[in-house]
Amino acid sequence: MELVGRSQEIDMLEGMLGNVGTRGAALVLVGEPGVGKTALLDHIGELGRSSGLTVLSAAGVEAERRLPYAGLQRLLRPMRNRLDGLPSPQRRALAAAISAEEPDAPRSYIVALALLNVLAEAAQDAPVVLIADDAHWLDSETNEVLAFLARRIGAEPIVLLAAARAGARCSLVEGQLPTQTLNPLEAEFAESLIDQLPNPPPAWVRRRVLAEAAGNPLALIELPSAATSGGVLPLGSPWLPLTGRLEDAYAARVAALPARTRTVLEVAAIDDATELAEILRVASNVHGTEIGSADLLQAETAHLVVSAPSSVEFRHPLVRSAIYQGLSDERRRELHRELASVLSADSDRRTWHLAAAVSGLDEDVALALDRTAMRARRLGHVETAVGALERAAELSPALDRRADRLLGAADAAVELGRPELVTRLTEAATRIDLDGQQRARLAWIRAAFDDGLGDPVFDAAGLANLAESVGQQGHPDIAIRILWSAALRCFWTEPGAAARARIVEVAERLPVDPLDARLVAILGYAAPVLRSATVVERIERLLDGRPLDPESVRLIGSVAALVGRLDIAVTQSSAAISGLREHGRLQLLARALAAQAWAAAQTAQIEVAVPVAEESSRLAEETGQPYLHALMLATQAKVAALQGNLSQVESFAAEAERIALPVGARNVLASAQHARAIAALGEGDYEQALSRLLRIHQPTSESHQLALKYQTLTDIADAAYHSGRPDSALPVLAEMKRVARLAPSDELLDSIRLAAALLSSDGDTDGRFSAALANDFSHRPFTRARIELAYGEWLRRQRRIADSREYLRSARETFDALGTRPFGERARRELRAAGERSPERQPFVAEILTPQELQVSQMAAEGLTNKEIGARLYLSHRTVGAHLARVYAKLGIASRGQLHSMVR
Repeated sequence: MELVGRSQEIDMLEGMLGNVGTRGAALVLVGEPGVGKTALLDHIGELGRSSGLTVLSAAGVEAERRLPYAGLQRLLRPMRNRLDGLPSPQRRALAAAISAEEPDAPRSYIVALALLNVLAEAAQDAPVVLIADDAHWLDSETNEVLAFLARRIGAEPIVLLAAARAGARCSLVEGQLPTQTLNPLEAEFAESLIDQLPNPPPAWVRRRVLAEAAGNPLALIELPSAATSGGVLPLGSPWLPLTGRLEDAYAARVAALPARTRTVLEVAAIDDATELAEILRVASNVHGTEIGSADLLQAETAHLVVSAPSSVEFRHPLVRSAIYQGLSDERRRELHRELASVLSADSDRRTWHLAAAVSGLDEDVALALDRTAMRARRLGHVETAVGALERAAELSPALDRRADRLLGAADAAVELGRPELVTRLTEAATRIDLDGQQRARLAWIRAAFDDGLGDPVFDAAGLANLAESVGQQGHPDIAIRILWSAALRCFWTEPGAAARARIVEVAERLPVDPLDARLVAILGYAAPVLRSATVVERIERLLDGRPLDPESVRLIGSVAALVGRLDIAVTQSSAAISGLREHGRLQLLARALAAQAWAAAQTAQIEVAVPVAEESSRLAEETGQPYLHALMLATQAKVAALQGNLSQVESFAAEAERIALPVGARNVLASAQHARAIAALGEGDYEQALSRLLRIHQPTSESHQLALKYQTLTDIADAAYHSGRPDSALPVLAEMKRVARLAPSDELLDSIRLAAALLSSDGDTDGRFSAALANDFSHRPFTRARIELAYGEWLRRQRRIADSREYLRSARETFDALGTRPFGERARRELRAAGERSPERQPFVAEILTPQELQVSQMAAEGLTNKEIGARLYLSHRTVGAHLARVYAKLGIASRGQLHSMVR
């Protein structure tokens, strides 16, 4: 039957196929049931096959949603022989996913990377078209993998097309992919479709069908037969939604079939697999006589199922839904029991069917669901674990066990980034009389979501008190998790000195190893000045030969940045990144990259900060961490300010503030202010720069943030001096001197010396500048250049022109080498005023390449192969090759051997 009224959509989809040889693309079709999504996908699939493309397709099945990678298994059946060329970790992960084996803690991102490489390799023989119908019913793991893939196929000859119901929630729909909404057919096309029916209905039926179908193609096809057959559903049930009327039409058709055929369809409707042999076996047991494939023929004739040699496939999901909804509760439980009886005893499928067969409370089945949840959580199948624990809670006779299971489900739901699910589960738990440990766990779950921003129940001090109570009850691990949530409040917001002190007090009393990286991080986050010396001393002990896991290394890198040890922050974050990449822990990887990016931006390491901040921002968005994403946008704004890219400063800062303002994420707001202040310094608008910087130091300002304000003294002194308001910076200088006595980092001491020179009025400015430069700046070239620029400017104003040129020239060379263009231009202007011309600045590599091109070229310069780079960045090696080809063209080089001298 011809697809009518869809010429625009067909042209768009055919265009995607036509361009697949030059670029990849992804699209999600969204619409109501029956609107024609499947028909469009089928059309494109047939077109792809006839054009010589490799077409892989699978449709979601509602009953399979809890079976991890069930959709991927069907999708990749033709590709099983292509796994051998993958790197070993990827091969093991993907093989396990598509064969239902149980590997050691696979991560869906490793599976996704393996899938990307398999498809990219296959696409060299023929472009690949992936089709995922009914994506809302695909299991969450397959959804996540396909969404990950869709964001990374732009450089590959791969097209991914998916379809989902309007309003459905799944990774493909919510993954910020291009979408196309399918609307009902216009009246003229609806009439044309009815005219194409093999047996067009009489005029009176035609009028009613057109009115009630409202342009829905499936209704236009199916309702006429329901109206004229004299079956259960006479046309015209306005109280039923269209979907319900279609289901009733299908139900009437099923009711007219022989009992044996109905039994097969009933089993198929509740089975979470489509294997014909299994379905016939169960149907035979239920019916009491042998049932064979011939019993399905009448269902095919009635257009309820489609012919397949070894499976039962419904023509439309509404057919399955109609059959399932038509079963009585007792019949449904009977079918689930029979299905469970033919499955192996240790099968998770058997457990799910047993759970569906239970009508009351059953601790044995609940325990089996606990085991299913444990396996699922260990394997990274979080949504499956949540569902298993929630159903186990429903079956629990004992209230304390029910509460434990609800809290376990809520704990897992935090990882999914689903606030409404967490709320529903925790509210169910609160309807039970919880014990002390359960109440503490509930508090941690509420506090942990989105790092506790917006938590209406506990503030930082309240969490600290709760942690102390839990620790005293003998649960130190839960206590430290709660206390970590409290410490994070000190990072994202400003709870006040009393709350910070309370967190430190509780932390120092907890019965845990003082060198536990979590405890060290808590101290640094809560009291970055008062406990700075303790934190640094413990970090040094931790790094003195003690074996550390990537998460502990990440925490060390993160807290080191807050206490002013930017050198440790960069090295330890970099070390953590390697391990987190290898294990596919993208949520934590985004955080480790963020710490590295923040420290690199602080020290103007542009070639590090640009790609790392971009990757962290992208991964944070992909993994559901909106406030980390916002922080990295603000960091990118700061890097753009250092580069002199004013349009990017504003766009990054504005988007960061849009996310952060509703929840008061002060570190984001402070970072955005700092970025705009640096941009103003570069433009010579010193008054605006000073105004923005001083807001970060005002406790009542929404931009006030304790840790960040210690990083702004150099900029404040610079702005105050040039705006003729040195007195406005003196209170900040005095405060920083007090801070330095407790937390004497090299960066802070450098800033104090420079500020003292710029703001001095005692006649010893020359000596102060000389003292400021009499230090080792081998790892802090930007700081040295800032001091040289300030000294050169001061010398020129003292009419010591010849002396000024030496410092201004050195500053200009350093700024040019670092890529900090606005500061380089300031040095050029000063040199010009001092009578010296400067050579033309050469474009900086980070200005020529995109962030990802820069990152790829840096790794290639280190000697990594394309496959190794791809594994680190979750790209196919062919995408890496495409990036490098563009890099060579932009830089005017011919091979990777020339990269080493051009990128750092």
